[in-house]
Amino acid sequence: MKFMKRLPLLVATLLAAATLQARNPHHEELLTDWQFRLGHDFTQHDGWQPVTVPHDWAISGPFSRENDLQEVAVVQNGEKRASLKTGRTGGLPYVGKGCYRRTLRIDTLENRRYVLLFDGAMSEARVLVNGREVCFWPYGYSAFRCEITEALHVGENELVVTLENRPQSSRWYPGAGLYREVRLLTLAPVHVPVWGVQVLTPYVGRDYASVTLRTRLDGLKGGETVEVETSLRDRTGRVVASKCDRRQLLHDAPFEQHLTVEHPELWSPATPTLYTAESTIRIDGEEMDRHTTRFGIRSVEVRADKGFFLNGEPIRFRGVCLHHDLGPLGAAVNRAAIRHQLTMLREMGCNAVRTSHNMPAEALVELCDEMGLMLMIEPFDEWEVAKCRNGYHRYFAEWAERDLVNMVHHFRNNPSVVMWSVGNEVPTQSTAEGYRTASWLQSICHREDPTRPVTCGMDQVDDVLSNGFAAIFDIPGLNYRVHRYREAYDRLPQNILLGSETASTVSSRGVYHFPVEAGPDRLHADHQSSGYDVEYCGWSNTPDDDFAAGEDLPWLIGQFVWTGFDYLGEPTPYHTDAWPNHSSMFGIIDLASLPKDRYWLYRSVWNRESPTLHLLPHWTWPGREGEVTPVYVYTSYPSAELFVNGVSQGVRTKNRRSNLERYRLMWNDVRYEPGEVRVVAYDAEGRKAAERVVRTAGEARALQLSVDRTTLAADGRDLAYVTVGVVDRAGNPVPTDRREVRVEVSGAGHFRAIANGDPTSLESFYEPRMHLFSGQLTAIVGSDNRPGEILVRVTARGLKPAELRITAE
Repeated sequence: MKFMKRLPLLVATLLAAATLQARNPHHEELLTDWQFRLGHDFTQHDGWQPVTVPHDWAISGPFSRENDLQEVAVVQNGEKRASLKTGRTGGLPYVGKGCYRRTLRIDTLENRRYVLLFDGAMSEARVLVNGREVCFWPYGYSAFRCEITEALHVGENELVVTLENRPQSSRWYPGAGLYREVRLLTLAPVHVPVWGVQVLTPYVGRDYASVTLRTRLDGLKGGETVEVETSLRDRTGRVVASKCDRRQLLHDAPFEQHLTVEHPELWSPATPTLYTAESTIRIDGEEMDRHTTRFGIRSVEVRADKGFFLNGEPIRFRGVCLHHDLGPLGAAVNRAAIRHQLTMLREMGCNAVRTSHNMPAEALVELCDEMGLMLMIEPFDEWEVAKCRNGYHRYFAEWAERDLVNMVHHFRNNPSVVMWSVGNEVPTQSTAEGYRTASWLQSICHREDPTRPVTCGMDQVDDVLSNGFAAIFDIPGLNYRVHRYREAYDRLPQNILLGSETASTVSSRGVYHFPVEAGPDRLHADHQSSGYDVEYCGWSNTPDDDFAAGEDLPWLIGQFVWTGFDYLGEPTPYHTDAWPNHSSMFGIIDLASLPKDRYWLYRSVWNRESPTLHLLPHWTWPGREGEVTPVYVYTSYPSAELFVNGVSQGVRTKNRRSNLERYRLMWNDVRYEPGEVRVVAYDAEGRKAAERVVRTAGEARALQLSVDRTTLAADGRDLAYVTVGVVDRAGNPVPTDRREVRVEVSGAGHFRAIANGDPTSLESFYEPRMHLFSGQLTAIVGSDNRPGEILVRVTARGLKPAELRITAE
């Protein structure tokens, strides 16, 4: 009887919920399940394969010299004559056409608007619904939205996306396909559009912060009474401010609200605290939409001669440039892989990332918000003058403003984004009228977001100092040319400077060339660069010069190193008819996510939380007995003593005689003898603080595994990075082993990809076997959509196998 009494109330509740859903149908669906085929003939019934989006159709290979053979002069590298370029875009088959299709089930069109949101599609995307083209967007890195309501009908609808990558459309591996997330948004007739809320913090203090929300509405007829009720919640979910405003909107203007947060927690790299703004929109008293916006409370300021200030405190950029590919995973976005990269960079002491040279994935920006890395977001590598025959210059005049507006609207609420860059080494910088284009692009950023400064990466210093181009920007950014920083400071009006791209040091993990010779554009018979970190490009320098500039020049606000990770393409200096090189050597971390020696050099200067002591090279050199084998030590301590088989080689202390000696401890005359190398570090008072030992390896006996994470989410997307190495009987690493290893994954997970960091390796990332490079490689393991144990087993001929277990939950 009690149930019967409650039945009318239950029915009334369900009817009320259904009515509310009819009025406010806001819903987002991630579209992951698609079919894919090469070519554009989507009417064909055969040749389709099921794929999961994000998807990169080219990363599985195979590698081929013919995939990106180019006869070009790389102008930005100072080349005057064309030459045969190999591996320039990674040697993968990204050029060509592809199409994706799937079904959309639409239950009703009444009081509904449907929008597709693409985080990026590589490239020249055409979106068709039931055979009708609803959208075209050419730039593969730009997020864009398509209104598709008018092309839909109730029931099953066919959604098709065609894409095309043209030859010579990129200077690096761009990826191919629906490589970023795609969403279907279901909205009310009156709704907050995509990126329709802007959050501003006009006053930021420790006592209180003013928060302004500007909310745009689509679908208004004009004259309606609009009510917006907003609550601000802190990281615990507690409401810290709320307001309900009602007014009549008579023209196309955002609905503006002002709220105050008492004693706010300010966002910074040290404290990446986030808030959410939850807004309910009502029209004439009837609820239409609900919208949640994540933001942070912080202030950004640039002061002449004093530097860059975050929340009123000076901060320097210890930044890296990142291309968008994820090594063996290709361009397909994976949040776990991005988190893995950012975690390694944070541990190194990095506090900032430059998205070179394109708009980033939304996941990268959100993770920087959460993990506390500042971002310089950059949209373009080309303006109206070509770098590549089929590059973005073909679309710049018509599309640049739309792409730039989308970028700013997409990321203007993210607190990690502290600066916009409008270009990288564009040829326009050297033209007499180039400042006009620069000023136009900067004005778009200022119009759409007046809170952040704007910069541009410039490499033609003579030109930009003379023609007014560099004087345009809020922050002038110089790519390299550290020796001209003082001149630029003296000649430019801003009295501030940024190293927008620095170093371009090249090295191969675990590879060392003798004799050790510092200098530009060094080439070796093995097509590798030396791990002594003294080889660099003709336009650049060693990292030590940038460290010194950062310490000596108070108006230099920091640097962005080229690059944090190796990436596919641009195999400088082995780019001129130098196949099989096909991946970069600039990275501080290699393509397999394994740190090079240079990682520890940067860590010794940048990581202020924990000390660094690292010794190089390895000490297994059969056949080099008695030959000079220099030993370098990268450390945060001021001095150290080196011992070879117990015999002291002397104490070295950092000094300012040269930049190398300022940041490295070097024993250049050590002669190799098998055994043990030990370094003892001393603190400022001369007390022993730490030591490190490297031993000559014996015969390889066993495989050894380590993993970055032992617990994964059972969501089908999470990843673990398993490092595979070889050790001798005593457990010493064997740094010269190159035998093939095989990886088996069973249980609640699967093999995802493999890489060894060798820029000359043509082995597939997608076969569960690969040769070691410098005694190591990385196997990437993915979780399934079920909880349980994942067993990883690695074998190699002649070695004891190894296993480890990972939990998916």
